[in-house]
Amino acid sequence: MKFYAKVLKAEERLVFGWASMSTDSSGQQIVDSEGDAIPIDELERAAYEFVFENRPGGEMHDKIGGAILIESVVFTQKKLELLGVENVPLGWWVGFKIVDDALWDKIKSGTYAMFSIGGRATREAETDDNA
Repeated sequence: MKFYAKVLKAEERLVFGWASMSTDSSGQQIVDSEGDAIPIDELERAAYEFVFENRPGGEMHDKIGGAILIESVVFTQKKLELLGVENVPLGWWVGFKIVDDALWDKIKSGTYAMFSIGGRATREAETDDNA
Protein backbone atom coordinates (compact mmCIF):
# COMPACT_ATOMS: atom_id res chain seq x y z
CA MET A 1 0.00 0.00 0.00
CA LYS A 2 1.26 3.46 -0.86
CA PHE A 3 0.70 6.47 1.34
CA TYR A 4 0.51 9.46 -0.92
CA ALA A 5 1.47 12.91 0.26
CA LYS A 6 -0.90 15.75 -0.52
CA VAL A 7 0.06 19.34 -1.11
CA LEU A 8 -2.56 21.27 0.81
CA LYS A 9 -1.11 24.76 0.71
CA ALA A 10 1.10 25.14 -2.36
CA GLU A 11 1.85 28.81 -1.77
CA GLU A 12 3.21 27.89 1.68
CA ARG A 13 4.93 24.67 0.47
CA LEU A 14 3.06 22.52 3.00
CA VAL A 15 2.74 18.79 2.36
CA PHE A 16 0.73 16.36 4.53
CA GLY A 17 0.04 12.66 4.56
CA TRP A 18 0.55 9.28 6.19
CA ALA A 19 4.19 8.57 6.95
CA SER A 20 3.20 5.00 7.78
CA MET A 21 0.09 3.04 8.74
CA SER A 22 -0.22 -0.02 10.94
CA THR A 23 -3.83 -0.80 10.04
CA ASP A 24 -6.30 0.54 7.52
CA SER A 25 -9.59 2.12 8.61
CA SER A 26 -11.24 -1.32 8.82
CA GLY A 27 -8.57 -2.63 11.20
CA GLN A 28 -6.72 -4.77 8.64
CA GLN A 29 -2.95 -4.88 9.22
CA ILE A 30 -0.94 -3.08 6.55
CA VAL A 31 1.97 -4.97 5.00
CA ASP A 32 4.41 -2.91 2.92
CA SER A 33 6.01 -3.79 -0.39
CA GLU A 34 8.91 -5.51 1.40
CA GLY A 35 6.56 -7.73 3.39
CA ASP A 36 6.98 -5.80 6.64
CA ALA A 37 4.28 -4.71 9.07
CA ILE A 38 4.88 -2.21 11.86
CA PRO A 39 2.81 -2.70 15.02
CA ILE A 40 1.31 0.60 16.18
CA ASP A 41 3.22 0.61 19.48
CA GLU A 42 6.54 0.28 17.60
CA LEU A 43 5.51 2.93 15.08
CA GLU A 44 4.51 5.28 17.88
CA ARG A 45 7.86 4.80 19.63
CA ALA A 46 9.76 5.41 16.37
CA ALA A 47 7.71 8.51 15.57
CA TYR A 48 8.33 10.02 19.00
CA GLU A 49 12.04 9.29 18.69
CA PHE A 50 12.14 10.95 15.27
CA VAL A 51 10.35 14.06 16.52
CA PHE A 52 12.55 14.28 19.61
CA GLU A 53 15.88 13.55 17.93
CA ASN A 54 15.59 14.71 14.33
CA ARG A 55 12.67 16.67 12.84
CA PRO A 56 14.27 17.69 9.52
CA GLY A 57 13.11 15.81 6.48
CA GLY A 58 15.14 14.99 3.46
CA GLU A 59 15.22 13.56 0.00
CA MET A 60 15.35 9.77 -0.33
CA HIS A 61 16.81 9.37 3.21
CA ASP A 62 19.96 11.14 2.11
CA LYS A 63 19.82 14.88 1.49
CA ILE A 64 18.60 15.98 4.92
CA GLY A 65 17.31 19.48 5.58
CA GLY A 66 15.08 20.06 2.56
CA ALA A 67 11.97 19.90 4.69
CA ILE A 68 10.99 20.71 8.25
CA LEU A 69 8.46 18.71 10.26
CA ILE A 70 5.56 20.95 11.24
CA GLU A 71 2.94 18.37 12.23
CA SER A 72 3.08 14.88 13.68
CA VAL A 73 0.48 12.70 15.33
CA VAL A 74 0.36 8.97 15.84
CA PHE A 75 -3.19 7.67 15.85
CA THR A 76 -3.44 4.73 18.25
CA GLN A 77 -6.68 2.99 19.17
CA LYS A 78 -6.65 4.61 22.62
CA LYS A 79 -6.20 8.11 21.16
CA LEU A 80 -9.01 7.55 18.67
CA GLU A 81 -11.29 6.40 21.51
CA LEU A 82 -10.38 9.48 23.56
CA LEU A 83 -11.17 11.67 20.55
CA GLY A 84 -14.42 9.83 19.88
CA VAL A 85 -13.30 9.04 16.33
CA GLU A 86 -13.97 5.82 14.40
CA ASN A 87 -12.94 4.38 11.05
CA VAL A 88 -9.53 6.01 11.00
CA PRO A 89 -6.34 4.07 10.24
CA LEU A 90 -3.85 3.46 13.01
CA GLY A 91 -0.70 5.19 11.89
CA TRP A 92 1.57 8.19 11.78
CA TRP A 93 0.30 11.38 10.10
CA VAL A 94 2.86 14.08 9.27
CA GLY A 95 3.16 17.50 7.71
CA PHE A 96 6.31 19.10 6.32
CA LYS A 97 7.23 22.56 5.13
CA ILE A 98 9.43 22.15 2.07
CA VAL A 99 12.33 24.63 2.16
CA ASP A 100 14.53 23.27 -0.64
CA ASP A 101 13.61 24.62 -4.09
CA ALA A 102 14.77 21.52 -5.99
CA LEU A 103 12.86 19.20 -3.65
CA TRP A 104 9.74 21.38 -3.99
CA ASP A 105 9.98 21.14 -7.77
CA LYS A 106 10.15 17.32 -7.54
CA ILE A 107 7.09 17.24 -5.30
CA LYS A 108 5.12 19.56 -7.62
CA SER A 109 6.07 17.48 -10.67
CA GLY A 110 5.00 14.24 -9.01
CA THR A 111 8.52 12.78 -8.86
CA TYR A 112 7.97 12.46 -5.11
CA ALA A 113 4.33 11.76 -4.38
CA MET A 114 4.55 9.97 -1.05
CA PHE A 115 6.45 9.86 2.22
CA SER A 116 8.98 7.18 3.04
CA ILE A 117 10.15 6.53 6.55
CA GLY A 118 13.68 5.41 7.13
CA GLY A 119 14.97 3.45 10.03
CA ARG A 120 16.43 0.22 11.25
CA ALA A 121 14.62 -2.74 12.68
CA THR A 122 15.21 -6.35 13.53
CA ARG A 123 12.91 -8.76 11.78
CA GLU A 124 11.39 -11.36 14.05
CA ALA A 125 12.10 -14.91 12.99
CA GLU A 126 9.12 -16.63 11.45
CA THR A 127 8.00 -19.75 13.28
CA ASP A 128 6.91 -22.95 11.67
CA ASP A 129 3.78 -24.19 13.41
CA ASN A 130 4.33 -27.68 11.98
CA ALA A 131 7.78 -28.12 13.54
